[in-house]
Amino acid sequence: MLFAIFFTLWRFSEIVTLIPIMGMLAWFIHAFINENELTPNYILVLFIISVLAVAWTIFTLFSYHRSSNNSHFVSLIDLAFAGALIGAVYQLRFITHANCYHIESTDQWLLPARTLISLKPQGIDVLGSSKPCAVLKTCFALGIMNIVFFFFTAVLAWMHGGKLSRNERERRVVTETTVRRHRSRGTSRPRSGSHHSRRSSHSHQRVYV
Repeated sequence: MLFAIFFTLWRFSEIVTLIPIMGMLAWFIHAFINENELTPNYILVLFIISVLAVAWTIFTLFSYHRSSNNSHFVSLIDLAFAGALIGAVYQLRFITHANCYHIESTDQWLLPARTLISLKPQGIDVLGSSKPCAVLKTCFALGIMNIVFFFFTAVLAWMHGGKLSRNERERRVVTETTVRRHRSRGTSRPRSGSHHSRRSSHSHQRVYV
């Protein structure tokens, strides 16, 4: 019961924080597509991982019974998403030093993000507006949050899977013990019957003698 409550709460937290990442990064991707330019890896990788992670969290949330029975598998996939998010956030690490309230052309974070400057015709003005910088910084923060969330759900699912395996072993032990008791009782009854028949035959022989 506790696993179901915590699992559902953390899954909702993951969904709520992953969907904004998808929406904000889709804004950049749409602009790059309109400009017929390739989307940078620090945007595309985090977007793809977010899409896959949202699909996985929704699937495991609505198919809870399957997720509960395959807790170890769910734990491994969650751990894989945590590792993938670490790689995606690492590519976006340059935004941590950005001052979104005062942007200058000489800022160091604009060097890896120089491709964003070409998106000005699409309404994304990196130098004249703080919105692109704030969007990237928000995605970076939400990505770090989801690393923690997926790692926690991975540990939670693994512990639940270990508990289920222990319960299954205990059930098997109880079942085997019960079967052995029934077998021992079944085998002991014929022996008592045969012993009784031997006594009766022996008594009959004495009567006739």
